Amino acid sequence: MKQPHIVAIGGTLRPQSATGNMLEAALAVAAEKGARTTLMTGDAIAFPNFEPEDALSNDQIRHFLDVLRSADGLIIGSPGYHGSLSGLVKNALDHVELMRRDDRVYFDGMPVGLIATAGGWQAAVSTLQALRTIVHALRGWPTPIGIAANTGQPGDAIAACDSQLRLMVGQILYFLDRARA
Repeated sequence: MKQPHIVAIGGTLRPQSATGNMLEAALAVAAEKGARTTLMTGDAIAFPNFEPEDALSNDQIRHFLDVLRSADGLIIGSPGYHGSLSGLVKNALDHVELMRRDDRVYFDGMPVGLIATAGGWQAAVSTLQALRTIVHALRGWPTPIGIAANTGQPGDAIAACDSQLRLMVGQILYFLDRARA
């Protein structure tokens, strides 16, 4: 059986963002379960605003799309900014439009885990819902478990979400196993 490639995209431009750390933790679980992993956060997704006519002239955008094309499953994470996802993550997802003519259009049939972090439950949950809506529009299959992490609470948000991260990654890998069967 082919080793699955799980790609995580999102986070912020801060080197140690809560969202980036959660994405890293999710990929560590995937690697522990035998997946090949790629993290694209911060500068790796800091593209100019989406402009379809010019985007493919940018090497960084072409690399991003090539990585997505090689993915078997995705994990998308965003901080909650004003009740929705960040502009950085939204702009990266807007560039997926350039995959509209691919054999696998957008994220068609791909399992997608979702992580939303925010300094309160309301922003985390509304961001998670916005991510689900976008993934549906891009023909992806959001996992039943999505993670809304309240980073405003005391303690380690990653440790608090460990069992959810494991369940979400397990759902991605289970979906891939079932799809291959």
